[in-house]
Amino acid sequence: MSETCVCQICQKPKSPTDGQIAEVIRPSLLDCIKKHHPEWDGTGFVCFDDIGDCRKEYVKEVLQEEIGELSALDEEVVESLRQHEIVSSDIEKQFEKKLTFGERLSDRIAEFGGSWKFLISFGAVIFVWIGANIVLLATKPFDPYPFILLNLILSCLAAVQAPVIMMSQNRAEARDRLRAENDYKINLKAELEIRHLHEKIDHLLRRQYNRLFEIQQIQIELLEELGQKREG
Repeated sequence: MSETCVCQICQKPKSPTDGQIAEVIRPSLLDCIKKHHPEWDGTGFVCFDDIGDCRKEYVKEVLQEEIGELSALDEEVVESLRQHEIVSSDIEKQFEKKLTFGERLSDRIAEFGGSWKFLISFGAVIFVWIGANIVLLATKPFDPYPFILLNLILSCLAAVQAPVIMMSQNRAEARDRLRAENDYKINLKAELEIRHLHEKIDHLLRRQYNRLFEIQQIQIELLEELGQKREG
């Protein structure tokens, strides 16, 4: 039977690899655990699930102190820290999956309407239209000068093209907003993780310095004892 340790918070048996002793938990997180579990004496084994829950509460308290009320994005980042999940995602794929056929078609039309292909081809059509009515069909033009039918077609085209382009721009703004939200979540989580690493490294360095100081004190005491024995 494998060795197990009892978590001092949830009182459940856990594997030694599923937690850590209280001495290696950084002080800020240790204070947060004591705050939410005042019955705990601050010693013994604590599982990662309880550490993650208290870490979530600690991060929420830090964010509330710095930015005030937490938004839905902040809550999502805090939860990802507890679950050790990745918050980054492929925004383009997610956005493309939600597009309908009409939205895809309007994007294609807007993309073509804002290209040199459209300008050149449309200019060629107008040139041929005017040339045909002035030169080729001079005796019986189907749209004589001042080209009223051509003006009507151009007006209808502009009336249809304008809302199509606006719809495409609205979707581009929505896509940019999703990108900005995703960047915000990534940056916020990176900042919190870096802060966590700094606190953890500082805590480990302090513990190491304390141990080195204790070892040095023991060595000094041993040297003093050896000196006293030699003198005696």
